[in-house]
Amino acid sequence: MNAKAPEPSDDDISASEEWLYEVRKKIYSRSVTGWFNNWRVFMVVFTQALFYGLPWLQWDGRQAVLLDLSTRKFYFFGMILWPQDVIFLALLLIISAYGLFLFTAIAGRLFCGYACPQTVYTEIFMWIERKVEGDRLARIRLDGSDWNARKISKKTLKHGLWIAVALWTGFTFVGYFTPILTLAGQVISASLGPWQTFWILFYGFATYGNAGFMREQVCKYMCPYARFQSVMIDKDTLIVTYDTERGEPRGKRGKHVDPRAQGKGDCVDCSICVQVCPTGIDIRDGLQYMCIGCGACVDACDQVMDKVGYPRGLIRYSSENAMKNKWSKRQQWAHLLRPRILIYSALLLIMVGLFVGGLATRDPLKMNVMRDRGVLSREIPGGLVENVYQIQLMNTTEKARKIRVEVKGLEGVAVHDRNAYELPASTNILEPLEVTIPVDNAKKGVYKIEIIATSEGEKPISASSKTTFIVP
Repeated sequence: MNAKAPEPSDDDISASEEWLYEVRKKIYSRSVTGWFNNWRVFMVVFTQALFYGLPWLQWDGRQAVLLDLSTRKFYFFGMILWPQDVIFLALLLIISAYGLFLFTAIAGRLFCGYACPQTVYTEIFMWIERKVEGDRLARIRLDGSDWNARKISKKTLKHGLWIAVALWTGFTFVGYFTPILTLAGQVISASLGPWQTFWILFYGFATYGNAGFMREQVCKYMCPYARFQSVMIDKDTLIVTYDTERGEPRGKRGKHVDPRAQGKGDCVDCSICVQVCPTGIDIRDGLQYMCIGCGACVDACDQVMDKVGYPRGLIRYSSENAMKNKWSKRQQWAHLLRPRILIYSALLLIMVGLFVGGLATRDPLKMNVMRDRGVLSREIPGGLVENVYQIQLMNTTEKARKIRVEVKGLEGVAVHDRNAYELPASTNILEPLEVTIPVDNAKKGVYKIEIIATSEGEKPISASSKTTFIVP
């Protein structure tokens, strides 16, 4: 008889779970100053000035940037995009993709380190955290202390500021889809609709959770870009790199002592590069997918090198080939212009040219002609043969226009009864159009005709559509 297997203990289960996944350890990142930090601060200010400021800009009596889903119109300053302009959205997505490919091939995860919303809002929340609770050591001590009035007040203030930023972010997000002045009035009067309320709270909650708590977990486990970035870089891509040959073996040493005399490298093993890393990795272990390329460790290491009197650049932006072959900066930059960079750049320029050219030459008047299938062709009083169509006219500008319609391509063909339409600003109409020819000119068959719509005014614009005229 087989003996019954013993039941696993709680310790065994805990050990198995710990083996399956790494338990998160809270990261207390240290503040740092330097060239790369200045760029991060600039990008935070720049991107958030755009995000928070654009909805409040007005243009010709309306919101300058408004994605009005209810009317299916997207307003961008003096331009209105309709569902028929979806090609521009496709081009914009392609441009974004090629831009990402290009920047990644040049210098790794530049987008992640400087412009990604997760990075930007994490920086904002960390800045609030430092202002309220102090820098790294102060925060560690505060979290390790007993709950008292001081700790409760600091935690309450921090989370209150986080929630305020998160709700303002959610409000601004919804303000791109609902006129923000109207939205602000609804908030003040407590008359928000259910969908506006849901999306403000949902987007605010996502901001609060991702930037306040999940932080590096999003970059490590949720972001797909972290997984496929390795296929987008090569040995000439600039990445944050630790100079192993120069730094090892690392270790403590006295001031003004030649490390080579002690058999040591330039790394003093201070671990400050780890303390400033927002994802908590040690860049000295080599390139890791968790590295977002923010350059915080570069700034921190340069400051340490300045203090001990060693040359800067122990941790720096460099490429694998540059480190291996000991290239100078000039040689390193020369190898950036490799075939893939030139190809990405050329494709990106082509796409940008198509996008800008398409918008510049976009027709302000659009017309679509559809045959009325209920009345293909008929003979009417007055000795005329009539075909009936449905004509759709679209005015993509914010100026009302009067449109006249004429027909060409067949002898005696003309618009019957009504040939003028009032077309309000930024709207479209669907109206019947009756086209006739005299019976004397009508011979049985199907003929090609062209319907032309022209606006009246100082600068007339026109649109045309080809269709057929049937004589029974």
